[in-house]
Amino acid sequence: MSKVVCPPDNWNVDEFILSLSSVSQNTVSAYRSDLTDFVSWCERGLADAPGTVDRLILRRYLAYLGTRNFAKRTIARKASALRRYFSWARRTTLIATDPSVSLRAPSGEGHLPRVLDGTELQTLLEPTEFDENEPQWRRSRDDALLEMLYGSGLRVGELCGLDIDSADLKRSSVRVWGKGAKERRVPMSLAAVETVQMWLKIRHEVVGEASGAALFLNSRGKRLGTRDVRRVLDHRAINPTHPHALRHTYATHLLDGGADLRSVQELLGHSDVATTQRYTHVSKERLRSVYTSTHPRA
Repeated sequence: MSKVVCPPDNWNVDEFILSLSSVSQNTVSAYRSDLTDFVSWCERGLADAPGTVDRLILRRYLAYLGTRNFAKRTIARKASALRRYFSWARRTTLIATDPSVSLRAPSGEGHLPRVLDGTELQTLLEPTEFDENEPQWRRSRDDALLEMLYGSGLRVGELCGLDIDSADLKRSSVRVWGKGAKERRVPMSLAAVETVQMWLKIRHEVVGEASGAALFLNSRGKRLGTRDVRRVLDHRAINPTHPHALRHTYATHLLDGGADLRSVQELLGHSDVATTQRYTHVSKERLRSVYTSTHPRA
């Protein structure tokens, strides 16, 4: 196990981390790691405190990350962490001026995961072949969580964070805590309601001391983790499939079916409609693909 190196006290990273009250725990962990890496890089002789960092050093750091083959999305997140840190440092008078003002990084948009086709969805949601040695509880759990990912468009972290009372099966809705600890209610499909009901009837077979109120459990009786979900996809999917692909497919199918952008934004829990807007491009590209592959005059 690698040793975690903490930044020197004069950077006040711990105080900054404590100030992050409106972001998810995953973001907090990512920001701590990002700042620790930045401080380690600076202390090679470039800067020994936040007050000695200037805009040129920040730009050199982002360029350095580019040479290390980091994804654009990752570099964009690291730049965001730096902007937030130096903005905080300026507000708390740790530094006199903020060197990160207008700091730009490569766009983190990247490519959206592909939309699953009908065969891929059916294989995931209605498999016809099963491992005879697979326990019934696992099959039932996997049916339910996959229906939730596609039928409600949940992020994998949101799915793993669900408790039993999060799902209101009588009203076919689920209460979700999204990014920034924002709560929203999302409709559940009929298939999701039915598969969750079946899972709850058999959930007791894997309940353990650490189960608590978690809706989905792994084989050790603990709350299901994101890696567990990925293993479910690896087991069932006919092609390599990331859990987020089900969320993207959900959004694209809503738009294809005529849902308005604002409604999809609310269902997905996006704070900015521009994020949701990206799905309209996917939808249009799909329509163009259908047209060119089927119309005789295309």
